[in-house]
Amino acid sequence: MNRILVIRGGAIGDFILTLPALKALREGFPYAHIEILGYKHIAVLAQNRFYTQAIRSIEYGALAGFFAKNSKLPAELANHFASFDLIISYLYDPDGIFEKNLRRCGVENLIHGPAKLDDREHAARQLARPLEELGLRASDFAPRIYHSTEGRKFAEDFLRGMSRPILAIHPGSGSETKNWPIENWIEFGSRSGAFQSATGEYGRLGKRSFLIVAGEADETRCARLESEWEDRDVRFAKNLPLPHLAAVLEDSIFVGHDSGISHLAAAAGAKCILLFGPTDPDIWAPMNENVEVIRAVSGKLSDIGIIEVEAAVAVALSAARCVPLKEPQTTLSHGETATATS
Repeated sequence: MNRILVIRGGAIGDFILTLPALKALREGFPYAHIEILGYKHIAVLAQNRFYTQAIRSIEYGALAGFFAKNSKLPAELANHFASFDLIISYLYDPDGIFEKNLRRCGVENLIHGPAKLDDREHAARQLARPLEELGLRASDFAPRIYHSTEGRKFAEDFLRGMSRPILAIHPGSGSETKNWPIENWIEFGSRSGAFQSATGEYGRLGKRSFLIVAGEADETRCARLESEWEDRDVRFAKNLPLPHLAAVLEDSIFVGHDSGISHLAAAAGAKCILLFGPTDPDIWAPMNENVEVIRAVSGKLSDIGIIEVEAAVAVALSAARCVPLKEPQTTLSHGETATATS
């Protein structure tokens, strides 16, 4: 098996949950050329970082013909698809139109991954099941993002002047029902973060660096926090490229929801405290050991108390102070690492 194409759309969390499958594929075919057809700003998390050598945009206009019956297929793409010994597709293709068009190109070996997941087992396990057709079994379901030297340099510059450990929060997600009330975030930050009171005292967790992570979907919530904390010592990480954000979060203590950014933080190496409400953490929470889940039994995130979150963060901060700084590892190729030098 010399050339393998993995077609993986979906959001940030969906892609990161697929990394264990990509890891098993890479370990099964260590010398193969593996390419991903997906959203480039997400798939770049895997490019030249052990998993894959190349990525291609699923938003490429010429691909539209592959989703229509009896369409004229672009020769360049047809030849490209035909060049692979194996294609694994996670695309939703209920009528089999995409598959038929791939077959028209001469694609012979095609494996279907689940486009939709159920509640029978953890999402990462479901996404890795198709590899069993190749005789491969994933055994490590904790996704990992391999940081580049360039990414770590960006993080070093971005975080300059901030004391460690950094407390990072992401107050949003892809659904309002999965969000802790913004008022809770404000109170948590105001009484637990790096904010000095009028009496000169700091919050319950002591003086520390406070980082707010925000993407395009979080603009409203982010604006509210900026307004509330405009005179406070808070740093905002807005719309950073995902590899850079992963490096920024690597050594942080991260508090978030069931979101793609939480999966990113966990895979990057952050100590994560994740708040779950309507979704099942047994299916959707990252399986990394560095993840702790606080779940609202009622399904309503508003039922999770601020004191409960504070207590979990306090334990994480205490543990972080006792752990010696680790030597950073820089990814070379296919998972090889070398100690970075300064």
